[in-house]
Amino acid sequence: MTAERPGREATYVYCLIAATGPPRLSGVPRGLSGLGRVRLLALEESLFAAVADAPLERYGEAAIGRCLGDVDQVSRAAVAHEAVVGAFASASAVLPMKLFTLFACDARVLEHVRAQRGRIATLVKRVAHHQEWGVRIVRPRTAAAAATRKASVVRSGAAYLAHKKTERDALLELGAHAPGETPDALYDRLAARAGLAKRRPTGELRVTGARLLLDAAFLVPRTRATPFEALASHESRQLARQGYRLMLSGPWPPYSFMQD
Repeated sequence: MTAERPGREATYVYCLIAATGPPRLSGVPRGLSGLGRVRLLALEESLFAAVADAPLERYGEAAIGRCLGDVDQVSRAAVAHEAVVGAFASASAVLPMKLFTLFACDARVLEHVRAQRGRIATLVKRVAHHQEWGVRIVRPRTAAAAATRKASVVRSGAAYLAHKKTERDALLELGAHAPGETPDALYDRLAARAGLAKRRPTGELRVTGARLLLDAAFLVPRTRATPFEALASHESRQLARQGYRLMLSGPWPPYSFMQD
């Protein structure tokens, strides 16, 4: 977010778009509540910005500060922002901007692009004709709980002790003893089908009722999307037999690959 201009509107930027001609706006969603309709700003040859007029009474610094304290409002804004960005996914390259990226006016957007020309060119080259796919592997905690219910009712003391040992071994195997090489090997196989791959620390995300073992993003050439999906589906079936769950999401604009 940039400093406000002494006026009534700022320029909200959804994304930068590399394309041989102006992208079509038909079918582009309305965008964030309270913003003007999405329009294109020609930045330089083959580079455009999807922008909208932002009234400062709703998108000034103080108003956004209040919005950031409301999780539901931020979530709705994020969904609307991503919908607009996704509408340009067929372009050669889309560079998503962060939520609530505001400039004082269109001229400031142009200044920013000129100042960042080298970095923007590098990003366009990196993500052109690519899509982002997300992969998560989880181990449902219910699997361990179910394993402890398999044994029948025990009657003798010796049988009771044997049953408790079986319970304990099952919990170790299905819980803390989940083999790390499974997500590691899968990550390597999927990365081989992608242009770039990024593995995020699993501690950054909580999954209700499950243990998160892998959270990764893959930048996949559009021409390899089908074999990438096929490999992920095959691996998902294999992992399911071992009590794991693989979740594939995408294709997305390359949000995870915007950093240098």
